[in-house]
Amino acid sequence: MALLRNRISRRELKEKIEIDPTPRTTISFYQYFQIEHPNAFRDQFYQALHAVGVLGRIYVATEGINAQISVPTHQLTALRNCLDTYPSLQGLRLNIAVHDNGKSFFVLDIKVRNKIVADGIDDPTFSMQRKGKYATPEQFNQLAQDPSTIIVDMRNYYEYEVGHFKNALEVPSNTFREQLPMASELLKDKKESTILMYCTGGIRCEKASAYLLHQGFSNVFHLEGGVINYARRVKENKLPSLFIGKNFVFDERLGERITEDVIAHCHQCGSPADSHTNCKNDGCHLLFIQCPVCASSMEGCCSITCRDTIHKTEEERKKLRKGKDKGQQIFNKSKDRLKLLSSNNNN
Repeated sequence: MALLRNRISRRELKEKIEIDPTPRTTISFYQYFQIEHPNAFRDQFYQALHAVGVLGRIYVATEGINAQISVPTHQLTALRNCLDTYPSLQGLRLNIAVHDNGKSFFVLDIKVRNKIVADGIDDPTFSMQRKGKYATPEQFNQLAQDPSTIIVDMRNYYEYEVGHFKNALEVPSNTFREQLPMASELLKDKKESTILMYCTGGIRCEKASAYLLHQGFSNVFHLEGGVINYARRVKENKLPSLFIGKNFVFDERLGERITEDVIAHCHQCGSPADSHTNCKNDGCHLLFIQCPVCASSMEGCCSITCRDTIHKTEEERKKLRKGKDKGQQIFNKSKDRLKLLSSNNNN
């Protein structure tokens, strides 16, 4: 029977990748196209990518694919050849990470979802066939110079917090499905204006551009390849970077530095910092920003309670975790910030 999923523990796989000297390259890509049988496509795609050593996280749906992967650097041509066997993926743009040691993923996960981006759109007349115009990094910079252009960040608040384009409008929310109607509402009086949208790799802002056109907006652009592609083109072509700070990425690195600007602050002491981390307490794993000083004193934990917990026995920690719903463990800069700082100050 052909291999269709990983059968080795994630811990073992992570240890194996960390000591493997083989150079690897981190890549992201996506494509909106019709997949009639996503489960069958998923299984065949898994075998094809596994054969060239791909690791990463990929979502497959009837509307297309969304992938964040790493591949042995010597297999880049093989990966391209593999993707080109699919008519809808021929010549697909691959967003190659800027700052990367290739240790971004340690297992290949391909999952079938209802959507490759959960958007909350239930309007049967909505279609990705009509979407905004691509803006290359050069065009983005040119359009951004016009003071009448409205730049819209279609990423989550914790991504915006560590880095964003100058003068970009933040649409503060926890999820993309919340952002779409919020963006439309925020811009409702600007339907004739030039709207310039961006996100991490291009997939969200491409759908957002189609959504705004569906809502009656007339002049919508989206950044081709997102911030990842923008950062690479800026570096290669020595362009001025209008993006400041760090670009949050969804792999083990949790961020790529674009400029030296540090625009965020430690969620524990308030000093300048922009390094995300997950709380070292297995029963928490809260995603938050922590400076080196707090990382040392708090031992990588988000609170005194979690720091005390990591020193308990495994049996005690299991009891504390049992039945606990962690929910979406992401540091909310409004309510969670006050709660976390209060917890730290009171212990």
